[in-house]
Amino acid sequence: MKWLALIFIVVPVLEIGILLWSGNTFGLLPTIIIILGTGILGAYLAKKQGLKAIRDVQIQMKNFQAPGDAMVNAVFIFAGGLLLLSPGFITDLFGFLFLFSPTRQLFKPLVYKWIRSKMKNGQIIVM
Repeated sequence: MKWLALIFIVVPVLEIGILLWSGNTFGLLPTIIIILGTGILGAYLAKKQGLKAIRDVQIQMKNFQAPGDAMVNAVFIFAGGLLLLSPGFITDLFGFLFLFSPTRQLFKPLVYKWIRSKMKNGQIIVM
């Protein structure tokens, strides 16, 4: 939990610093256009990828398969969409990384390792 508090303090401070730097370097209007553009593009991509993820989950369940990987993809896509809707360049970077499948694959082992450790500790129970 300490790292979560650290993220909620450090990331906004870094975002503000980068936004101020961008405003000074490129100007206020271009910075605002970039922020709005990534938000709009992120919403579009998250919707498109999210609908595909939902279809994948439905197909796997229809075929009596556990939709574990498809569910993890859906969570990444949802998180990526949320990150892209929040203003800032760091959150946009991680939002795009979570939305695209090749880069999402880099983060999946970390999530699976976290889930396994929670299952071993009895914090997650699979029925």
